Amino acid sequence: MKNIAKALTLTIGLLGTTACSDFLDQTSPSELTTETISQSTYYTGLAVNKIYGGLLKDETYSQYIPIVWGLNSDCELVDGLGSDASNTSSERGNMNYNANPGWANLSKVWNAMYEIIENSNLAIEMVDQSPLATAGGSDQKIMERYKGEALTLRAMIYFDLIRFFGDVPMKLESSKDDLSNAYLGKTDRDEIMDTLMVNLEEAINLLPWAGEVSTYTTEHVTKGYAHALLANIALTRAGWAIREKAKDGYETASYTDATYPTQRCDATKRKEMYELALKHLSSVITNGTHKLNPSIENEWYLLNQLKLDQTYRENIFEIPMGLGSTGELGYTVGVRINGSSSQYGAKGNSSGKLKLTAPFFWSFDKKDLRRDITCCNLQLKETSGILKEEMLGNTPFAIYCGKWDIRKMSEEWRSTAISVGNSKWMSGINCVRMRYPQVLLMYAEVMNELSGPDGNYTGDAGMTARQALSEVHCRAFAEADKNAAASYITAIPADKDAFFNAIVDENAWELAGEGFRKFDLIRWNLLAEKINEFKTDYVAQLEDETNGYPEKIYFNYSDEAKTQIDMSSVTWYGLPDGKSESDYDDKKDFFGKERTDAKQTQLTTNLPSISSGLVGDNVEVINRYLLPIASTTISASNGTLYNSYGYSN
Repeated sequence: MKNIAKALTLTIGLLGTTACSDFLDQTSPSELTTETISQSTYYTGLAVNKIYGGLLKDETYSQYIPIVWGLNSDCELVDGLGSDASNTSSERGNMNYNANPGWANLSKVWNAMYEIIENSNLAIEMVDQSPLATAGGSDQKIMERYKGEALTLRAMIYFDLIRFFGDVPMKLESSKDDLSNAYLGKTDRDEIMDTLMVNLEEAINLLPWAGEVSTYTTEHVTKGYAHALLANIALTRAGWAIREKAKDGYETASYTDATYPTQRCDATKRKEMYELALKHLSSVITNGTHKLNPSIENEWYLLNQLKLDQTYRENIFEIPMGLGSTGELGYTVGVRINGSSSQYGAKGNSSGKLKLTAPFFWSFDKKDLRRDITCCNLQLKETSGILKEEMLGNTPFAIYCGKWDIRKMSEEWRSTAISVGNSKWMSGINCVRMRYPQVLLMYAEVMNELSGPDGNYTGDAGMTARQALSEVHCRAFAEADKNAAASYITAIPADKDAFFNAIVDENAWELAGEGFRKFDLIRWNLLAEKINEFKTDYVAQLEDETNGYPEKIYFNYSDEAKTQIDMSSVTWYGLPDGKSESDYDDKKDFFGKERTDAKQTQLTTNLPSISSGLVGDNVEVINRYLLPIASTTISASNGTLYNSYGYSN
């Protein structure tokens, strides 16, 4: 991971140096024309590396997109509660759907994404103009792979752009000197997705599978990612979306705005998209390059250790970050280290940007290993020179996401964190853009739509929807509990609606905190419904004094110094039969404390503020989940861009 990140940093430096720095022994970088670069696999490779370099910025996949821009969902929340939820000058308000085109980060993401698109267009044109692309032999194969990477990365960027903003300009050529193609208006997102799917079909034929070529690990886009991305786009194309105006022949949802309708394409087109998705998902499954790691704990341990899983390749594409230089997973999101410590350095971390909810924690099967991997109800804090794990207490909307865990990180990371002193450290943890469980869940969804939970369909991967869902669910249980997990899958009714609901649940249990769920809920037109459902669930748990959230939890420590909590001892669901408070080392207030709290801030202030721009009282536009285009972007567009969905320019 760190070596690739260093190479990308070097590449960006080379491509950005002045004429006084030698790029070749004979030629300085400023003298290299597109034609010259295209005649060299080496220089074309640097141009492709520059695309990857754009993914390492805070404004793209080092921080903003994986941590913030996938918020809020029904289980993932930005750290903006109460009055903070209406602060339109920060992510705290914007991710609670109280968005404003004056928010500075809107233009930062927009500009960074279109810079990546520009660099992708340049790389594609270099390959298309290169004599090496038709010369045969190894050079042609190399150039084809470069084009496949550029096409796929451009598709990934455009896909994220339309999920953030809706209709956006589609620019598939590099900028002309006279700027005649610089100021473009919006393109309908369906046209963009149709184009991306065609591009990805081409890319699939050009790319290798991960490991098929020695340099193409899962830190490069490969054939598997192109297949999976195309399938994801196809399902989004078939799904629901808020529109600037109604489209003829499209179905309108019952939950919709009168002016800006939520619509989806007709049944014929949806079937076409499901079949297309099935084709590409089946290709990934049957090829066998990517598989589930039998141990979900090991999969997340490897990611925290900055080690690629070369055995199972469960993470189909990971954007390569660099320890000490890029990547805020583990710093801005993850297990909290509160303040300075001798073990982890002077800074600690600021891991609370993304939080999880009490109803989500409560939804897990008690034996599901993903519960404690995903939901961290404790923090680390050093007091009087002793570092100790402390339970959080009554924080139903502020559970840390434990997938990125400093306790699992390497000694090299710890040394880096200490060496930077009171400055922010960069974890170097890769940003995963597609995991094999997502492929299986999409496959289960498609098969359920085409043939129900237990049917087969032409072009399938030799497994039913139920079998695919079972693989994801049962992997999350210890060996002794797998039979019970399988029984849960078997008991799901054999009708499409019930099985779809099970897929929606599994999606949360498997993917929470990773920045994907919000966009799946959107295409299912379930975002507002599920947010309202989580709020109702929270209230119901408080009202249920017998089986709802306990007022206190009790627990033991696993060491004599009482610094590490024995998580298996925690009485999350109340004291077990035959146990009393005296059987435990310590206790802490828990979610049920809200029942007797004099202020009831969680219930009366924080809960109503969550996603208040989407599900609050008297929302301006129904189902307005999209962000506005930045005012500065509109001002610089030469009159070609404007906001919709009730946003001002």
